[in-house]
Amino acid sequence: MTNVRILENGFKKALILENPSRLLDEQLKAQGIEPERMPESATLDREKIIETLKKGQHDLIYKRSRFIVDEEVLLASDNLAAIMLCCIGDDSVDKQKCAEHGILVMNDPVSNGRSVLELVFGEMICMARRIFHAVERTRVSEWTKDNKARYEIMGKNLSIIGLGNIGKQVAQMADYFDMNVYFYDSKEIAVEVGKALGWTPCETIEEAFRKADFVSVHVSAEDQKGGTNKGLFTYDHFRQLGADRGENSPRIFLNAARGFLFDPEDLKRAVKEGHISYSAIDVFPEEPGSKSDVWKNPYSDMSEIIGTPHIGAATQEAQPRIADYVAGTTKGFNTNGTIRDCVFAPGRAIGVGSANPKYILSVVHSDARGTKKAVSDCIFDAGISSIQSSHIDFPKYGIAYDINAIDKPLTRIQLEKLAANAVKISGDETAIRSIRQIDISTFS
Repeated sequence: MTNVRILENGFKKALILENPSRLLDEQLKAQGIEPERMPESATLDREKIIETLKKGQHDLIYKRSRFIVDEEVLLASDNLAAIMLCCIGDDSVDKQKCAEHGILVMNDPVSNGRSVLELVFGEMICMARRIFHAVERTRVSEWTKDNKARYEIMGKNLSIIGLGNIGKQVAQMADYFDMNVYFYDSKEIAVEVGKALGWTPCETIEEAFRKADFVSVHVSAEDQKGGTNKGLFTYDHFRQLGADRGENSPRIFLNAARGFLFDPEDLKRAVKEGHISYSAIDVFPEEPGSKSDVWKNPYSDMSEIIGTPHIGAATQEAQPRIADYVAGTTKGFNTNGTIRDCVFAPGRAIGVGSANPKYILSVVHSDARGTKKAVSDCIFDAGISSIQSSHIDFPKYGIAYDINAIDKPLTRIQLEKLAANAVKISGDETAIRSIRQIDISTFS
């Protein structure tokens, strides 16, 4: 049987990377968790961060999107219970290795939505009116007042690729501008929601491009089956933008989602050939880890492609919202084992709402047959009552999360027996990944 993480009752230490809002530190302290904040320059010093984890044996890691969390990082602290992402994107974390070691990964899919939405519409209007071009020409005292290729966005077709939280907000704002909203999403529930809200679904990405005056991308790193969205778009998609809209169309493409969704050369070719008039890009296939890193903008030779340095969520308002939201997620997880926004199963939440439970037993275990039975048997054999229980499987990662409200605590020996019995029943040497028993009175 491999080592099982038997975690502490309450979290004591958190390592904070990549400079999220300092409101996070304050809220963690209020929960009795000591934050240790690394300077932003340390993001690239993996050895220093790993050494800090080994020395501090932190319970939680908070980060944004740059620092790569792999198995070496995960094994640096025996107490590590979760990676808390102060962002939406989770592709900087090795989720499979987290699952193997019983470490959960949670993100914030909601707090930066407004900031991204405003960036998208700001760029959309600026490109439709050729404002960037006008500013540059006026700076050199050139008077370019004309209406050539300058458009209102009212009455135009906007195709949204990915109708998640941000995609829906973009669609709703488009309604206020009296735009015609089309969308493409591979998830059936997203299609039904979009249709219910009065937007027009497209059967294919190609159709979404053909019908659009504007295309705005808001997909995640992975599709609904867990496959990568890398290379989702090609030149053949780009060359069809506005194909059904006639000659007098803005033909504008915006990407504030992921940088690896297409090859920059495909977009550049489509712009050079006139299939796309303008484009705004906030994310890139390769991004620097800090301001001092040498970096090459792949679109630097094309004035028609506007680049911004991944600032979709970089506002004075969004970052405190993210800190507040992630701190709230932490509180539920710390005090009663509740998880929300776990990237292993986006959109799902699990906890126990029983009145006045005395203890919570939470277990991350494999999804091998018989493993859940071992948890239930352990509680029963100990003469303990399970007041309420919840369970969720994460089949892609081969694990599950089991949470029980119980009236008495299990001893350390009983917890170790639980792990041993799980191996015996399931035949899986890694049946139990991590166990945490929470004394509710600690937090009252």
